[in-house]
Parts: sequence; structure tokens; C-alpha cells
Amino acid sequence: MFEPRPSPVANAKNDILSGLTVALALVPEAVAFAFVAHVEPLVGLYAAFMVGLIAALVGGRPGMISGATGALAVVMVDLVVEHGAEYLFATVVLMGLIQIGAGLLRLGKFIRMVPHPVMLGFVNGLAIVIFLAQLQHFQVTGEDGTRQWMSGPPLWTLLGLVALTMAIIYFLPRLTRAVPASLAAIATVTALVVGLDLDTRTVGDLASIAGGLPQFHIPQVPWNWETLKIVLPYALILAAIGLIESLLTLTLIDEITETRGRGNRECVGQGTANLVTGFFGGMGGCAMIGQSLINIGSGGRGRLSGVAAALFLLSFILFASDLIEMIPLAALIGVMFVVVIGTFEWSSLRILGKIPRTDAFVLVLVSLVTVFTDLAVAVVVGVIVSALAFAWRAAKRIDAEAHEEADGSKVYRLSGPLFFGSVQSFKDLFDPRRDPDQVVMDFQNCRVWDHSGIEAIDAVAERYTRHGKRLRLRHLSPECRALLEKAGNLVEVDPEHDPRYFVADDRLA
Repeated sequence: MFEPRPSPVANAKNDILSGLTVALALVPEAVAFAFVAHVEPLVGLYAAFMVGLIAALVGGRPGMISGATGALAVVMVDLVVEHGAEYLFATVVLMGLIQIGAGLLRLGKFIRMVPHPVMLGFVNGLAIVIFLAQLQHFQVTGEDGTRQWMSGPPLWTLLGLVALTMAIIYFLPRLTRAVPASLAAIATVTALVVGLDLDTRTVGDLASIAGGLPQFHIPQVPWNWETLKIVLPYALILAAIGLIESLLTLTLIDEITETRGRGNRECVGQGTANLVTGFFGGMGGCAMIGQSLINIGSGGRGRLSGVAAALFLLSFILFASDLIEMIPLAALIGVMFVVVIGTFEWSSLRILGKIPRTDAFVLVLVSLVTVFTDLAVAVVVGVIVSALAFAWRAAKRIDAEAHEEADGSKVYRLSGPLFFGSVQSFKDLFDPRRDPDQVVMDFQNCRVWDHSGIEAIDAVAERYTRHGKRLRLRHLSPECRALLEKAGNLVEVDPEHDPRYFVADDRLA
């Protein structure tokens, strides 16, 4: 049955309410990531506000939420510890410029090179990371200063409130969708804790979130070559991680909403957000998959949801810090646990035994690397392993059908790709010692991909020449003919049937 499109008023209401839900979840995350990066809580909160607002306004994916993230925070630690927060702000400015450059150069399209098993591994690994990040709230600091697991009544209270939050989020949509389930769960659990005066940790136990408007602030660092040598490596790493996480999150939201975001515009949006944030004392950020899924799950689809989340977060800092600090952590933990359940691709467990073993290996590998290192490393590792696996499979596809003509010559009709991975198999197809004096190598069904393939053809031609035999090469592209050195005069030109394609070759650079 056709479902009518929601009215603009309904869309606006959904965006605003989902933005409020996201803002409540952003507070403890931003504070926690600020602690990870060894900066003040307000540095994380200001980043969540400014990156979230600007990326929502000018980014390429409506409905996606951006802010301070753990993937970036763990990279910032060494910089802040060794050089201080001012160098971090300068790094964030440079990071933004690099990301804007990536967008203007239209590098966002390279996210298409991420294979589906890598995407599944990224999603599963990120779900595990989000889950593990919540476990710290089940620990307390002991008398000896070490972290210990909670026990007794405090633990049971926390678990009960988390379970109640998850139950409300699960069952409320079956009754009504007038209010986002996550927002209703947070409000209900908060009212219960306050009304019954339950002894459980709240947002205020992490840190105070009270503050003023962010102020324009040029990073107080020497603007010289020495400073650039310090901040540039960090800026490049942060820019790469931010773009990879943002573009992968964009792809995931595209699949969920069955719409398409604009990757290059998102690169520019993320870069602009970080550029501005660095001049206002923020720690920088990128897209946040957990909060983005909360937003989409709560009905947020437009840019207004991201703008609303950022403005609500700012209002919490300016006017409502006392109220927000009353929210029990259990409610926010429950919301994130629901996000974990929704993020993890449970279907991937069923298909592990049905997909090629290399794809299954990549899926598991990316998940593990995401958990134990970071997202950028995991994606790069996954793409490299997938590419090597593809090259290995493609290398075995080169083949030749040989037959003798009436004039006694032998024709090798080649099929498959000729590139660095298949050159050895290509060379093994020919036997110059035993072949007749006249040999034809037909490339009509074989494509030469790179310089290695050209060198392999030259090597085989030289072998035939050494044995005093004539080799003719048929149906090569004009570029291949131009690149051949030892066999160039043996090539038959057939303009009607010779294919046209380019070859990756360093001599053309």
C-alpha cells in the first residue's frame, strides 16, 4: 500500500525531536572524548556543536550527525601531551584545509573502492567498539586508584535502568511514533531516578558542562616551519581518518534511507567545519555513526535534525547544564546499546560460510583491526587484502587456446587480464623451443593492464627471437604498440578490430 510522504511540518517536527535526542547523547560522548584527548570538557563540547552545525549546513549528507569522535581523539593524545592544546587547535585548522582540498579534488569518489566485506567489517567492528566504550561506565575507581567492576546494589540499579531504557525504545514505537522512542526513554528514566532519588551516576559525575559561547581564538603557536613539521603529520592522519569515517558513515546512511549523499561535498563540509572549529577552541571531529543512527532511527532525515542537535547542545552548555547533568548515564548507555544492536550486521554471521573464504577473512579481519587499532587502519588493511586477493584470483584467469593454421603457423588466442599478477602464468603459456617457426599471439580477448604486462610481451618476443622464430602480435591497442620495445616491428595493425584502451605505465607519467 502506498505510504504518503510526510508533510513539511511533520518532517520539521521529526527533525527537531530527533535532534534533541541526539544532543542528549552527544553530551557524555563529547566529554568522554575530550578526556581521551587530554583537553578540557568544553573543548569537546564546542567541537561537537561547531562541527555538527557546519557539517549539517554545508555537508553532503542530510541527516548525518558529526561531532567529536573517539577515532580522532586517540590520535590527538600524543600531540596534546607533548606540545599542548594550542598545537591541537592549529592542527585542526590544517586538517580542515586538507579535507577541503580533498573535496575540491573530488577524492570522495574513491570511497567506492571499499569492497562490501570491508564495509561489513567496518560496521561490525564499530558496533563492538561502541559496546566496549560503554563498559567503562560499569567500573568505579577503587581506594587504591585502580578501576574495578561494580558489584552489589549499584550494579543491579544500573543494569535495571539500562534494561528499562532499552525496553522503552523497543516497545514504544509499537504504540506511538509521536515522540522519538530514545527521547522518551531518556526522559522517563531521568524522571524515575529523580523521583525515587536512586543512587546512580549521572552526566554531572563526568564533568560540568556549563560554559559560555565559544570565542574566536587564533592558535597561540609560532607560525613557522618548525610548527608545520610538528602539526602536519598529525593533520594528515586526522584528515584521513575523519574523511574515511565520514564517507563510510555516509554510505551506510545512504543504504538505510535509500537515498544518495554527495561524497565530495561532504569532504568540503567536514573540512570547513574543522577549519572553523580550530579557530574557536574545538578539538575537531567527523561524522559519528552511533549518533547518526540514533538520528535516523528517531525520524531525522533533513539538515534541520543536525542543526537542531547542535543548537540544543549549545543551549545545554549556556542555559540548561544543571538539568542535563541530572540525566543518568544508564539512560544513555541503554540508548547506545540499542544502537549497537542495530548497527551490527547480524546477517554477516549467517553468510560467513556461504561467501568466498577471502571475503569472509576480510570481514573478520577488518572487524578485529577496527576494535584493536582504529577505523582508518582497518579500512586500509581491508582494501589492501581485498585487492591482493582479487589480483591473485585474476592472475589465474589468463589462458590461451592454441591451434595450428593451414600454413603451419601456430596461433595462441589469449583470454583474460595481463597485469603484474598474471605475467608469470602468461610466460608459461608459450614454448618457443618446440613451437613452429611462425607463431601468432592474438590479444583480441586479452586486455593488457599495466607496464608489467608490456614487459612480459617484450620478454616472450625476445625469447622467440633468440630461437630464430618469427612472432606476430595481433589485435593490440595503439598504446600497447607504442610501448612495446623489442616486439614493436612484429605487431600487425588492424584498425577495424584492434581495441582501444589505456595502459598504466610509469613512462606515461
